[in-house]
Amino acid sequence: MSDEEDGGALYVLTAVLLTPTQFPTMLGDDFPEACALLGVRPVADGYGLVLGQDQEGARWTVVVDDVSLVATAIAAWDCGMDHELSPDERTIVVSLAGWPLDLTVAAPGIPEPHDPEQGADGTGRVPLAPPSAEVWGAVQRRLGADQIAREWADWCERVAADGGAAAAAHPGLARALREAAAYTREAPPPGRVRSSFAQEGVRTLRADGPGWSLVARTDGPAFVLLDEEPGEVLAVPHEGDPERPALPQLLTALDRVAARPA
Repeated sequence: MSDEEDGGALYVLTAVLLTPTQFPTMLGDDFPEACALLGVRPVADGYGLVLGQDQEGARWTVVVDDVSLVATAIAAWDCGMDHELSPDERTIVVSLAGWPLDLTVAAPGIPEPHDPEQGADGTGRVPLAPPSAEVWGAVQRRLGADQIAREWADWCERVAADGGAAAAAHPGLARALREAAAYTREAPPPGRVRSSFAQEGVRTLRADGPGWSLVARTDGPAFVLLDEEPGEVLAVPHEGDPERPALPQLLTALDRVAARPA
């Protein structure tokens, strides 16, 4: 797969969506924050992010506004089908040096992936780079919640095996739940709460806020990760308190205000 970028070939390796309902969470707690990191406006339809290499092997992330084109390619690839992704030059919003994701593939027949020089994309910014695994912070907290959502059954068993006691008295957890409950009364920024299909009649819920991430299923438990607790997964108490409803009611209310894929 290839595309033309600045008059030269871009060999496309993968693509991801950047929309209010689906975006790489390492970029931010919500859709506007993710857009701001890339220097684009948070338009309602969102964008596609096309990741590839130029003829010298340099890494590039091309932001395009033809979301349906990118979504079609991703769907085909997910089904194991070949699908060429060649966005029209008129759909390119900006080309940014580097990749925000860690890719283990490379285009054949060109030099190994490397970042172009700072400023090569005309922005003067440092090239995009995947998050470090050596530190714990907001990015790693969100990626941790992503992992729990992907490996839900394993994490439920793991937390149960570790004792899984709900940390009812933890101040960070209490703060996160208060802020999550506030989302049900006043709409948060787009993408701050998201709902996706898990299984028949069940949704996976994801909510993020300053310093916390919540991941849950509407028929089961919920877990919270905190910036202040590196690598810790806290089980949410089932019971409510004067500042928030019980967990089933909280999850139902969050699902009502959540952004959903079309």
